[in-house]
Amino acid sequence: MNLSLALATAALLAAEPSNLPPGHPTVPPGTTASPARPPAGQGAGQLPEGHPPMEAAPTGAAPTGELPAGHPPMSGTGRAPPSADELLKQLDSTEGLRGKEKTFEIASSLGRLYYVNGRNADAVIYLLQAEARAKPARELFLAQRKKLGKTPVPSPEAAGCGFKPGMAVEDMATAAQERAKKGDTAGAAACARVALTPVLDVEMMRAHALFLSGDAEGALAAYAGVLEVEPTHEEALYSRSALLFETKGEDVAALKQARAGFDALVAAHPDTARAQMAKRLSTLAEETVKAGGRKKLLASRAEDRRIRLSQAAKAPADAPRPLSQEAIDAVQNTERTPELEQGLAKLVDEGEEHLAKGRYQEALANYTRVVPFQPENGRAKAGMAWALVGLGRPMAARVWSVAVQSDPAAVEKLGDTLKTKGDAKGAKALWERLAADAPEYPNKAALQAKLGQ
Repeated sequence: MNLSLALATAALLAAEPSNLPPGHPTVPPGTTASPARPPAGQGAGQLPEGHPPMEAAPTGAAPTGELPAGHPPMSGTGRAPPSADELLKQLDSTEGLRGKEKTFEIASSLGRLYYVNGRNADAVIYLLQAEARAKPARELFLAQRKKLGKTPVPSPEAAGCGFKPGMAVEDMATAAQERAKKGDTAGAAACARVALTPVLDVEMMRAHALFLSGDAEGALAAYAGVLEVEPTHEEALYSRSALLFETKGEDVAALKQARAGFDALVAAHPDTARAQMAKRLSTLAEETVKAGGRKKLLASRAEDRRIRLSQAAKAPADAPRPLSQEAIDAVQNTERTPELEQGLAKLVDEGEEHLAKGRYQEALANYTRVVPFQPENGRAKAGMAWALVGLGRPMAARVWSVAVQSDPAAVEKLGDTLKTKGDAKGAKALWERLAADAPEYPNKAALQAKLGQ
């Protein structure tokens, strides 16, 4: 993404200091002035008053087309255009280039050239110059949008802006201003917004350049400027929220802003590649807010880990290992798609089939994949408890007790499933244990009837 040769040349022409003597008539850009050929209306060899004497070119001499020694090769004649490094060297050696007045297009192109070549501090200078040229368009848009209130800004097609591709930002802003003078608030807002489309790209580029230069506060302000014009701008929402989350870890108010930005991105752009990461960061930002800041969150996690490790050291050898916080976060942040829900339901069905066939270890493996995603799934909890009972694990009593207390109806229904699948003996054993461990079970009469069959 290099600066076009045309724009580079225009920039150089605009800034090149004149090497003509004082009082010399202005030579328009693009005009080839040959001292061997007098201006119209003058005799041969007649030069303007005060002009230094020039040697006449030999009669019949024709230009050779050869470039001066060391001159960069030029396009249009089969020669390669100058490289980015060559252009940068030319620009760096051009005296007074920064201070010269430029159009938006030239200033933004110069800024882009420096930015893509890692010259961020230089890029910011020219990008700011481009934004300054577009300031009237920004101010006009914000003023007209405010007048519209809750009325949405119409599309450029509906407003009939009729701007041609490549039209200068300043010209589009002038056309929008004319509409505003005529009282066409909606049309002025729509056309000014079109003019700002390339401007927002420049503002985003400057924000990135500031961030890469270590100026986080400046970058945040620049991202906010983009969102002032386009509140749902995907890249600005993500970049600003991510930077707030990264640099304001102890500022609860800033963390709330970061989460709001992530949520706004997901709402406005649910199908974008950034949406999934925005969801995860929103959740993490919320956890950080609840903890009171990043340091407190990290301290809390460290304490939780210490407790889990302590409990794991005291647990029976065959007890399942506790999930790490990373694993828990991964489960919590996994999107609940219809495909995932169908897969979990299939695992439960297969687990019950394993139980009916006495394959308790295989059943347990299925249920341990379901419960982290669906901790309130009564069928999965009942199946896991019965699998542990069948395996005779030391922790079976505790897990069975939890299943019976939280959802005894699901435990009873598991017995029905086992009987349907041919495991009548297992079903009766399950019902007997349920009747013994849940004396207050509301459906105890029906349970006793099943045991009497």
